Amino acid sequence: MSATQAHADSVASPFRQPKAVFAVAFACVVSFMGIGLVDPILPAISHELHASPSQVTLLFTSYLVVTAVAMLITNWVSSRIGAKKTLIAGLIIIVVFSAAAGASPTIGAIIGFRAGWGVGNALFIATSLAVIVASASGGFAGAIVLYETALGVGIAIGPLLGGTLGEISWRGPFYGVAALMAIALIATIVLVEPTPKPAHKTGLSAPLRALKHRGLLTISLTALCYNWAFFTVLGYAPFPMELSPIKLGLVFTGWGILVALFAVFGAPRLQASLGIARTMYANLAAFAVVVLVIAIWTTDRAVLIAAVIISGIFIGVNNTITTQAVMTVSPVEKPVASAAYSFVRFIGGGLAPYAAGRMVLAAGIHFPFYIAVGALLVGIGILTTAHRLLNQAERVQAEQVAGSAASPAPASTGLASTGPVGALIPVEANAEPAEPGARIILAAVDGSPVAALVTEAAGVLAAGHGGLVHVVHTQEEATAGDVAIDGESLEQARAVVLDHLDQLAGRHVPAEGQILLHAADHGAAGRAFQSPHP
Repeated sequence: MSATQAHADSVASPFRQPKAVFAVAFACVVSFMGIGLVDPILPAISHELHASPSQVTLLFTSYLVVTAVAMLITNWVSSRIGAKKTLIAGLIIIVVFSAAAGASPTIGAIIGFRAGWGVGNALFIATSLAVIVASASGGFAGAIVLYETALGVGIAIGPLLGGTLGEISWRGPFYGVAALMAIALIATIVLVEPTPKPAHKTGLSAPLRALKHRGLLTISLTALCYNWAFFTVLGYAPFPMELSPIKLGLVFTGWGILVALFAVFGAPRLQASLGIARTMYANLAAFAVVVLVIAIWTTDRAVLIAAVIISGIFIGVNNTITTQAVMTVSPVEKPVASAAYSFVRFIGGGLAPYAAGRMVLAAGIHFPFYIAVGALLVGIGILTTAHRLLNQAERVQAEQVAGSAASPAPASTGLASTGPVGALIPVEANAEPAEPGARIILAAVDGSPVAALVTEAAGVLAAGHGGLVHVVHTQEEATAGDVAIDGESLEQARAVVLDHLDQLAGRHVPAEGQILLHAADHGAAGRAFQSPHP
């Protein structure tokens, strides 16, 4: 047992990973910095390049609209050249275009280079989580924790880095991103192993065809409205604050910390207690109230700063919970659903800052924020049309279907599993016979080596009390923040269970294996056995 313990301890922490994982995680940190990196220097660019706020907001518009359109081709590209090559291509584009933006003499040139940067951003977003999961040790859970940590760190420190470098020159943040991403690029090329190409190629039209599904389209349109408000605040609020780059950086660092905390920790807890639909309604309504405060007191610096920072709470929750909603109602592969959803939501985020600048010229500084409130209310209205779909999906997630609720797919398929969410499907029993009326001992395991300790402990208990071990493995999902990729296939999940059954057979302990399909959380394994097993 000591050898097993030592091996398990070496991989139990999600932060004990191969160097390749940290190379990509570092790139994720830099990429997520970009969300708030530019905010502290928007007024400085406007002043030094003699550009209007409306022109400067095109830095967001060109970047996000091009990202949105490029999301439509990311799966087509990665399914043909593989995730690593797609990731490297994205990193190269970001390095080149961020450096070019820093060297640009005019606002028009910066806007154009930010558009090119958006292509690289789309390729990176689409593949970074997949590469981390493929390179990580210890299964999906550790990889997702690391990815979400990178997300939080990047969002939180991006504005501070932007403000610090912006105090030197508005060009500083652009050059900073180029230098950091160049380091990440070299590390990725050297350390990350080649990733296999997907089993099948994705068509160019797949994301657009996916939007024909009513649930996916409805949630995506809700996200478009939400992103309109989000990027109205992010893209235009810095101008009426009238602060130096470093002070703007501190404001948006406070905002970013709340975004990160509530995206990673707050959203899952709210979803667990309220469900997806009620969390979305409550969060969008609360965000609308905060944006209304910004609209009314736009010229009151203290109120504006406080409201912008507080808005990070609702932005963080929504970034995570809306992705969960999309994946809950979508019938298509996760990468395709994620690309379709991102295409729609980034369109809203891209158009909003520029529209805000034009509205200020036409109707005054308060008007774009009132429009943002209206967009959130429209989003809530759109969401109500998908209420039945969300409730139905959540009811399915809550069902615990025991025994033979679904039949196992052939082991040779290698395809993602099908069957009811929350269904327990049998794998097989090991060769050891169980005593009549034997006590059931549940061993919930994942794919990490530390799970061997769980099975070993269950075997000891079973041997001492004449028990029967139920080895249950929750099929791993891969959704982190606002990104989702295909999770564990049924074949992979079955292999995990069989390994633990073999371990128990070696100790002559009777055991049965089961897989819990697409559970909302790992605690579902325990809830599935609260009732006596048939």
